[in-house]
Amino acid sequence: MAKETTTEKSTSANLVEVKHLVKYFPVTEGILRRKVADVKAVDDVSFTVKEGETLSLVGESGCGKTTAAQTMLRLIEPTSGDVMFKGENVFAARGDELKKIRRNMQIVFQDPYASLDPRLPVGDAIAEGLIIHKVGTADERYEKVRQVLKMVGLEDYHASRYPHEFSGGQRQRIGIARALVLDPDFIILDEPVSALDVSIQAQVLNILKNLQDELGLTYLFVAHNLAVVEHISDRVAVMYLGRIAELATREELFGKPLHPYTQALLSAIPVPDPTRKSRRTILAGDVPSPLNPPSGCRFHPRCPIARLPHCSVEEPQLRELRPGHEVACHYAEDFL
Repeated sequence: MAKETTTEKSTSANLVEVKHLVKYFPVTEGILRRKVADVKAVDDVSFTVKEGETLSLVGESGCGKTTAAQTMLRLIEPTSGDVMFKGENVFAARGDELKKIRRNMQIVFQDPYASLDPRLPVGDAIAEGLIIHKVGTADERYEKVRQVLKMVGLEDYHASRYPHEFSGGQRQRIGIARALVLDPDFIILDEPVSALDVSIQAQVLNILKNLQDELGLTYLFVAHNLAVVEHISDRVAVMYLGRIAELATREELFGKPLHPYTQALLSAIPVPDPTRKSRRTILAGDVPSPLNPPSGCRFHPRCPIARLPHCSVEEPQLRELRPGHEVACHYAEDFL
């Protein structure tokens, strides 16, 4: 399958639509476990993922990106909102209907060792999905496991080995194989290379890109390493404290970021040239708690261009300033 350009992908149909997604975690206290507050991990997030593209969800640790991704698959139940997959509401689905949707929506976790049963040979771990969904005979399942192991650069004999016998990079390949075995259309990649050495990261990223080209896969790539994001993404959504701050194509976001938070993140990317001096944007203060986010713009206590009281009172909405480039900032026009 030929690789689509970003422009071609921008005209593709939406495979996944996330609408006003909210996930609050209750905070309780006392013997009766009475709720006293909510941790607003994801607070009114909306975006789409087009067929065949890679949309990256990025931000600092604790911004809600992993919670948003896992809530989309209902690994965590949502507080409110909707997720549409091929026109079907994932949150409204029950029983066999939900099982059918989940077959086409898979996930690769950040820690491959924690996501594998140490007592189970990896071939059996990969085949579990086929057994649960009653796909094929025992011989057909074995053949499918063999095929997906080949796809991720492993051999047939690896199927009989246990997770502890593999390196971190090999275990992540097994995690990818397990996601691929049911022939899904959409895969969430939850920081799949953050625990790996740099050289192994490149290998795993190349495998993911090749698989996308060959199988026509659609990815939601959750990460905090912007150098990796630039390599693999078609579009990028930047999250801050449970909300999307900026959403644009890779070229637009890395070439002309319009949100001060995005600019600060990009300034932190190391420049592999000792003769060039990068200009760092150092943000003041710490990330506020999602238990009690700031009023108005959530970024205003750390923002270098905040104008009070406007930014502390009125919450900015995500709006399109250039074609396909949305930003939630009252004064983003200053950077056009």
